Amino acid sequence: MPARGDGITKRKDGRYMACYTIQTPDGPKRKVIYGRKYKEVEKKLNEARANADKGLVFDADNLKAGDWMDSWLSDCLKPLVAAGKMAHSTYVRTEGIVNNHLKPTLGHRKLKDLTRVEVRRLYNEKSKTLSARSVDYIHATLQMSLSQAVRDDLIPRNVAVGERTRSSRNRQEVKALSPTQVKTLLMAARDTRNEALYVVAVHTGLRQGELLGLKWNDVDLDAGKLSVRRSLKVTEDGLNFGPPKNKASRRSVPLNKSAVAALRAHRLRQNEERLSAPRWHNHDLVFPNRIGRPTDHNNLYYR
Repeated sequence: MPARGDGITKRKDGRYMACYTIQTPDGPKRKVIYGRKYKEVEKKLNEARANADKGLVFDADNLKAGDWMDSWLSDCLKPLVAAGKMAHSTYVRTEGIVNNHLKPTLGHRKLKDLTRVEVRRLYNEKSKTLSARSVDYIHATLQMSLSQAVRDDLIPRNVAVGERTRSSRNRQEVKALSPTQVKTLLMAARDTRNEALYVVAVHTGLRQGELLGLKWNDVDLDAGKLSVRRSLKVTEDGLNFGPPKNKASRRSVPLNKSAVAALRAHRLRQNEERLSAPRWHNHDLVFPNRIGRPTDHNNLYYR
């Protein structure tokens, strides 16, 4: 069936087809559009021509979604980690989401052929076995990856946008420990090596990384206050110190009498530990490991 003056023809298999030419850095390239309905192909053809007139070239060709995600991780996110604009732990989590959830389901598909139906089906399947927040992370990762593909002129639109309302917005506010729970926690921590850490955590609300990055020169026991100046972070090369989570995190925090007393006792115990250690690495940390080095957050959590 000849086109109606617009280059659209009907194939023997019943589908409609349209061809058009785009200009790429490698020269002119012939592109083909297929669809089951004439109007569908006509719409796609008009959009393609409009984009070409604007200088936008969507030339993903046979690029697989999984290959694109690998490229996005290495070319877009890793430089952010190197520049200190993204935490290494955030990169590791994003890489895990790509490898464990997105690539197994969507990785084999051509990037340009991904549909909203596939994205919706992915979220529905993951919701059967994962928490709502985990599915939120999967959605955020896919959406960021496809947004970059749009900016790089590989695809015309992001099919993940609008496909999931962030469930964490509807979560109930996290409740602080009750006085009874605090008492139970501190009784359990009594006479343990890091009793003071739990006392300070409960009474100040410092994050784990802020506690483990705290140095004695940040603490003024006579004035009853401490300053948050750094945080212990997990990097590609291991544990290292970096700035707190954001500018507002750099702050001065008052210490009550319980926290001051716990820290005084902790400092005396730490001095004894330093003298008895075969070798002590003096980083001036308030809560180091048994030889003075930064405490691994996993060890703190599990012990």
